Amino acid sequence: MLGIGAHKQRMPRPEEILPGRPHPLPLNNTHFVHGRPLRADATGLLQVDFGMGCFWGAERKFWSLPGVYTTAVGYAGGGTPNPTYEEVCSGLTGHNEVVRVIYDPKRLDFEELLRVFWENHDPTQGMRQGNDLGTQYRSAILCHSREQYDIALASRDAYQQRLRAAGYGDITTEILYPAPEFYYAEDYHQQYLAKNPNGYCGLGGTGVSCSIGLDA
Repeated sequence: MLGIGAHKQRMPRPEEILPGRPHPLPLNNTHFVHGRPLRADATGLLQVDFGMGCFWGAERKFWSLPGVYTTAVGYAGGGTPNPTYEEVCSGLTGHNEVVRVIYDPKRLDFEELLRVFWENHDPTQGMRQGNDLGTQYRSAILCHSREQYDIALASRDAYQQRLRAAGYGDITTEILYPAPEFYYAEDYHQQYLAKNPNGYCGLGGTGVSCSIGLDA
């Protein structure tokens, strides 16, 4: 999965955004790993969208967590409706590669999802993640409730102190509420590293631990 170049490390201007299409891309609504639907609407479940760089590796970090019902990858945060991967890679959609995590809050605390998020990428890199360069690789937490948003902000502030103590700079993670619209990515991207165990994964953390408790 190749980066798109430093010259694509800015959000597109409104007049540059690609028009996209009115209809969603085709999607096989079955998770390759556990067989549950990708589009889940079960009572009592919550969802959040994370941007951590390449969404192949990011999704793998979440799908086996106890309490996660399902995961899917897609595009969010830009202006092009129902974009293709090639369009996102052009830098002219404004979209980020994100993983949608649908979870049972009775079995899994949101703080644990945040711990996995913070510890498994470098949130200080702006429009990149490692060797992957471009707006689609920016760090993001796209919240679906005010409670998630408040907890995410508090976790960012706590983790910033730990990063600074370890010599890292400022966190550049976007934390948004309400979450922008999520567009499911093409079938071949869904659970990519389960289908292709030797596939590319550029995800890497800072080595700085993140306590689950915000006051720890």
